[in-house]
Amino acid sequence: MRSFFGSFILVGGLFCAAVAVSAQAMDGDNPMVGGAAMFKTKTIVDNAVNSKDHTTLVAAVQAAGLVDTLRGAGPFTVFAPVNSAFDKLPAGTVDTLLRPENKEMLTKILTYHVIAGNLDSKAIAAAIKKGKGKATFTTVSGNKLWAMMAGKNLVLVDEKGGRSLVTIADVRQSNGVIHVVDTVLMPN
Repeated sequence: MRSFFGSFILVGGLFCAAVAVSAQAMDGDNPMVGGAAMFKTKTIVDNAVNSKDHTTLVAAVQAAGLVDTLRGAGPFTVFAPVNSAFDKLPAGTVDTLLRPENKEMLTKILTYHVIAGNLDSKAIAAAIKKGKGKATFTTVSGNKLWAMMAGKNLVLVDEKGGRSLVTIADVRQSNGVIHVVDTVLMPN
């Protein structure tokens, strides 16, 4: 797949791409995610429900009771795992998390993917530069999440040491921005 690159940052005298963005995301004002246009005028949830790549995430957001929150004013920065990211979890994990008795754990995992504020790739790149190659963010769950560059790709590292690649960046919403990721991030 052909890639386009977002902003560039100067690190150690070299320019590095802030985020590699797939060609799928580059469709004018309404980028395509999961076969559906993402409209800047719609909320995070209202766009996500149309993405065929985010059906598991939408089901999890519904089970955790976070729909109204993510339809709220925000702004929110959401690292949105695709269905295949959830498929990487051990067998039965998603079904277990979706049970009502596990709502607290599901909520913690989902809110670990959210940062208060509107952090596009330029803001994340600036934080990485300021942190001399690594940025630390506090998520809505209260846990830490780290961002860094791996070549031309933006990589997130969770508290358990897991790594997630941003595959589509800067999908703007009326109440924030989504960055599509390939792996579910896990808090301690």
